[in-house]
Amino acid sequence: MSLSLASTDRQLPVSHDHQDGFTLVEVLVAIVILSIGVLGAVGMQAAAMQSNKEVRYQAIAGALARELAEKMRGNHAVGVKISAAENPYLLNATFTSADTVSAPTPNCFTDACPTGLQIAAWDIYEWQLRLIDALPSPRVRICMDKEPFTTTGEPKWACTDTGDVAILKLSWNRANAQGTTEFTSNAATPPLIVLPLTAGSSE
Repeated sequence: MSLSLASTDRQLPVSHDHQDGFTLVEVLVAIVILSIGVLGAVGMQAAAMQSNKEVRYQAIAGALARELAEKMRGNHAVGVKISAAENPYLLNATFTSADTVSAPTPNCFTDACPTGLQIAAWDIYEWQLRLIDALPSPRVRICMDKEPFTTTGEPKWACTDTGDVAILKLSWNRANAQGTTEFTSNAATPPLIVLPLTAGSSE
């Protein structure tokens, strides 16, 4: 008995390994998202650095104000005078890093300064040197002022030049909350610090 096998030309399906991957579009989208995140982090870091710088300037300005107040209290008879001719501590100036301050005579380091007026002149000279070195383009006014603020509570540079309270008004080039630089050379830039230095009468 013979068996015949019918031949069939059927093609068996070819098995392929299934592989998943990323398309070029997906990779580009991921890069864009990562770039946005990195740029945001860099912006936050830059803002934090600027904020830290301003905080440091505020601390330096406060320390300089306290130092000058101590010097004026130590030389009280001169520090309470309302006339600039009699009180060298009274000051109205705007500086840049290139500015220099003329040293008074006598030099209290090398020579004797027997009068309070000479001591005051040397005190304010040294203080100005530190101020210029510590703050960017500082503007300073020290005056006898009864009204250091406007009626709306904003600090102002103008002084009454009367009374017995010496007021320090200080500002420097700084970036505001909008990132715009406020220059002390601009008359519209208000004082950042307003502090009383001395009070009392020379009598």
